[in-house]
Amino acid sequence: MNVSPLDLREQRFRKALRGYNKIEVTSFLLAVADDYEQALHETDRLRQEVARLEGALSQHRDDERSLQSTLITAHKLSDDIKASAELEAQRIVRDAQSRSAILLEKAQARLEDLQHEIDGLRLKRRDVETSLGATIQTLQHALEHVREQDERSRDDRILLHRPRNVESLDGRAADSQDAKGR
Repeated sequence: MNVSPLDLREQRFRKALRGYNKIEVTSFLLAVADDYEQALHETDRLRQEVARLEGALSQHRDDERSLQSTLITAHKLSDDIKASAELEAQRIVRDAQSRSAILLEKAQARLEDLQHEIDGLRLKRRDVETSLGATIQTLQHALEHVREQDERSRDDRILLHRPRNVESLDGRAADSQDAKGR
C-alpha cells in the first residue's frame, strides 16, 4: 500500500468510545507525514543523485573505453610506424650497400683501366727509350763517321798542300840548282 504524506495528513478516524486521544493521534500523524515527506524528498534527491552519478559513471566508462581504444590504436599505430621505419631502414641500408658495391666495382674497374694504361705507358716509355738510345747511337756513329770524313778530308787537303814527295822535291831542287849553275 502506497501512502503519501497528504494521505497521512487528511486521514480521519471514526470516533469510538474509548478510543485514542484525538490530538495525540493527529499530531503523531502530522509528525509521521512530515518525516515521511522528508524521506520521500530525500529518496527523490538520492535517486536524482544516483541517476546523475550513474550518468557520470557511464560517461567515465565511455571515456575509459574511448581512451583504451585510443591507446590500443596508438599502440598499433606506433608498432606500424616502428615496423615501417625498420623496413625503410633496411631498404636504405640495402640500397646503400648495393650502391657502395657498384661504386666499388666501378672504382676497381677504373683502377684496372689505369693500371693497364700505366703498363702501356711504361711499355711505350721503354720503346721510346730504346728508340732514343738507338737514335743516339746512330747519331753518334754518324757523327763519328762525319768526324772521320772531316779528318780524312783535312788530311787529304793537307797532303795536297804539301809537296808530293820530299825526294821528288829535293830532286827538283837539285835539278833547278844544276840548271842554275850551268
